[in-house]
Amino acid sequence: MFSLTTESLTALITLTAMETVLGIDNIIFIAILVGRLPQGEQDKIRKLGISLALIIRIILLFSISWIMTLKEPLFALWGQTFSGRDLILLGGGLFLIAKSTYEIHHKVEGDPEVHLHHAEGNLKKKVSAKMMLAQILVLDIVFSLDSVITAVGMSNQVSIMVVAMLISMVIMLLSANKISGFVDKHPTIKILALSFLLLIGVMLVGEGFGAHISKGYIYFAMAFSLGVELLNMRYRRKKYS
Repeated sequence: MFSLTTESLTALITLTAMETVLGIDNIIFIAILVGRLPQGEQDKIRKLGISLALIIRIILLFSISWIMTLKEPLFALWGQTFSGRDLILLGGGLFLIAKSTYEIHHKVEGDPEVHLHHAEGNLKKKVSAKMMLAQILVLDIVFSLDSVITAVGMSNQVSIMVVAMLISMVIMLLSANKISGFVDKHPTIKILALSFLLLIGVMLVGEGFGAHISKGYIYFAMAFSLGVELLNMRYRRKKYS
């Protein structure tokens, strides 16, 4: 266990904040996916998805020597070298782009709005919980790998990283229902959230090709867009109330 020094506490607080922010991606993705399931299964799959994310992160932390080997080049193609980490980020990014594009198409170009509620109700009956959990697991692995590698760069004590991830996952579990309910209740927020996931998918693909994209720019754009949309929602309520 780590000693309670000022340095370790600072690292713990910083790492917890970073893991919580990175975990927002997971919550949004899970919130949108479980919204396609029957009401009785949503909370169970949501909690299971977040718990799996924690388990994967901790397993990866204790496999840190293996993770470091993922950075070693495996092959070169057209002058670009690719490592195991690059391939995982590429696969996860492409999956996220495809899934986000499909969901946006379903919301925008799918059934007419008059019949949307009925159509989504029928769809929820057809969607398999196992299929949704498999999709959540794929993205959990990708997000966890990125999260662990970032955490390793911020701290050299595994105990601090584990505690930080435990705290961030507790925060995610406590806030998941509220975030999911908010996203599901407001269609414009759902489209915005899917656009965020599409943007993150592009970022992962860029990282897979060796182009470093600062996450600060991505999260600033997301926060700014969300702030504008919240102002729009408040304006609409005031105008039509």
